[in-house]
Amino acid sequence: MSMDYSFYRGKRVFITGHTGFKGSWLGLWLKALAAEVTGYALKPATNPALFNVLDLHGKLANVYDTVLDSGRLAQAMRDFKPEIVFHLAAQPLVRLSYAEPAMTYETNVIGSLNALEAARSAGSVKAFVCITSDKCYENNNAARPFVESDPMGGWDIYSSSKGCVELLAASYRRSFLQENAPGAYALATARAGNVIGGGDWSPDRLLPDCVRAINAGLPVEIRNPEATRPWQHVLEPLSGYLLLGKLLFENGSRFAEGFNFGPDTTSVLKVAEMAAKVVEYYGRGEVVAHRRDDLHEDAMLSLDIAKAEKVLGWRPTLSGKEAIRRTVDWYKMFYAGEADMAKFTLEQINVFMWADRGS
Repeated sequence: MSMDYSFYRGKRVFITGHTGFKGSWLGLWLKALAAEVTGYALKPATNPALFNVLDLHGKLANVYDTVLDSGRLAQAMRDFKPEIVFHLAAQPLVRLSYAEPAMTYETNVIGSLNALEAARSAGSVKAFVCITSDKCYENNNAARPFVESDPMGGWDIYSSSKGCVELLAASYRRSFLQENAPGAYALATARAGNVIGGGDWSPDRLLPDCVRAINAGLPVEIRNPEATRPWQHVLEPLSGYLLLGKLLFENGSRFAEGFNFGPDTTSVLKVAEMAAKVVEYYGRGEVVAHRRDDLHEDAMLSLDIAKAEKVLGWRPTLSGKEAIRRTVDWYKMFYAGEADMAKFTLEQINVFMWADRGS
């Protein structure tokens, strides 16, 4: 894929969940592309938080509120009049969904409905990219990558909530977004997961847990060392979202459906292999296997990305090992305490874009 990133210059882009990990990367990237960006989200949930590290409060227009406040969300969109919406706001943690099932469903399902409705009421939106998850599929551990036509499902509350968002988006598209309908726009869903990159401090995520342990001088404890995951650097799916937003804007009816964004098959590594690579690239640390509880986790999870490659012209550019190396580089710079992390993060974005242009 060779993306013309200049498309976003001057575009009015609204991001929900822009204070989170992926949202912060996306907000910084769009700002660097000279887009006009407004973000709508709760204030950052972690300390440290990438949003604060990058000083995005001073770089973007920000509305701090919950997507469950439908009136405030709709007003924010009407005030800004966006052309493109990226909906990332969510309760993103599988394990938290066991403790907070109602909050997870309210945020992920009702929050998504509120965002869809707000975009329709704004009257300015042409393209809406709804971010769900690779976990939206009914996972029967069939030992094959999921394709977009596989049934929605999910064992745990988080995963099933994302399956529900996919069903909601499909129904909403048929019900309200037909051509020439009032406020209609092109709506697509994007399915990705196991995203890594600098600045993620969420709990119960493998690479952030590894980094925390290494910097505390503790062993890196991992659950389910034999489980496999398709590790991808955060810039990979974000490049897919940006491409999808562009294509929806230009020719929405052709691309208004669901797409998988993931790495190639060489990036599918076991949890134990991934943790070992983090320790290797960090230059210190020790990995030990330790199961802390018996909550369900899928043994195998990967996506078939042939549709995104064929229909969108998108393909991943980084191997799983390179994604891990760039992520570790970011954390090492941060914990060294000497770098301008916004500048360093932009350098990683620029390196990725130049490589992408040459692919």
